[in-house]
Amino acid sequence: MNKRATIEDVARIAGVSTATVSRTIHTPDIVSDSTRQAVFGAIDQTGFTLNQAARNLRQRRANAVIVLVPDIGNTFFSEILAGIERVASAANQTILIGDAGQDPRRAEKFLNALINGQADGALLLNGHLPPSLVERFGPSGATLPPIVSVSEGLEQQVVPHVGIDNAAAACMAVQYLIDHGHRRIAHLRGPADNILTRQRHQGFLDGMKDAGLTVAPDHIFDGDFTIESGIAAARSLVNQTNSPTVIFCSNDEMAIGLMSECAVLGLRVPQDVSVIGFDDIAFSKVASPRLTTIRQPRLDIGEAAMKLLLGLIAADAVPDAAMETHDVQLIERDSVRFLR
Repeated sequence: MNKRATIEDVARIAGVSTATVSRTIHTPDIVSDSTRQAVFGAIDQTGFTLNQAARNLRQRRANAVIVLVPDIGNTFFSEILAGIERVASAANQTILIGDAGQDPRRAEKFLNALINGQADGALLLNGHLPPSLVERFGPSGATLPPIVSVSEGLEQQVVPHVGIDNAAAACMAVQYLIDHGHRRIAHLRGPADNILTRQRHQGFLDGMKDAGLTVAPDHIFDGDFTIESGIAAARSLVNQTNSPTVIFCSNDEMAIGLMSECAVLGLRVPQDVSVIGFDDIAFSKVASPRLTTIRQPRLDIGEAAMKLLLGLIAADAVPDAAMETHDVQLIERDSVRFLR
């Protein structure tokens, strides 16, 4: 390997400017495929290597980003993280994953790395912006370091966001059930303090209202996005006299827990009660029965969020908060009965 090769050598062989070489190395997704091939081919030919430590010092960059998740064990996040890693790896960025749990102090601790210059930006999948950042940089978000919220938005959306329209997606699920002849539709919600819970519940209510249907109070079940809360909902279901014909669950884990416990209790899905989920996690297609659900393009969301964050980092400025909304898809499987 020729360690004396320079960026000028790479630019000359690739037939591009040194600025283009730099852009290709640091943010390859913003240049064309032909440029990437030419630049990386020239790098291979010359044996050019970056003095990473010196470059970081000059640019005062850590070449690392923080990814905060509320529960690393939740399979929902796996595809989003895969999309983030795919783009980050191509851009020579290190991913620092923090499991924030439900403790705001843990999130604050992880994001201190952003304040201290140990990371260049952050992706928030936990729906919380620590008060210390707001206090330090101001409530408007104009002077915040590069931060993007992903999937779960913030109560006050002061940073760019990449995700879906949760209310519209829930309304789509309800309309699908109505089109299949269901009228007694129940809803298993997520945790009350979660923004996704509120958005999806509002979409459920909107879908019912648009169809002129009322929601029985005992057809609203409270959960927490876990399999266990789906099991608890199934146990509540068997004690009802005016039982629903279908339950719309605010995520797949609860739906899978509900279906599993229905089998234990002697309730057949979908013959006795239909079930529809939300997210389309990997287990949905192998559950028994296979789960009908709303698919989020989680890999695309992860890739888009990381690309957006890299753009913010490269620009050294945070733009006005903006929403990047991805389309969802209703996936028909075997857990919803056609009543007409």
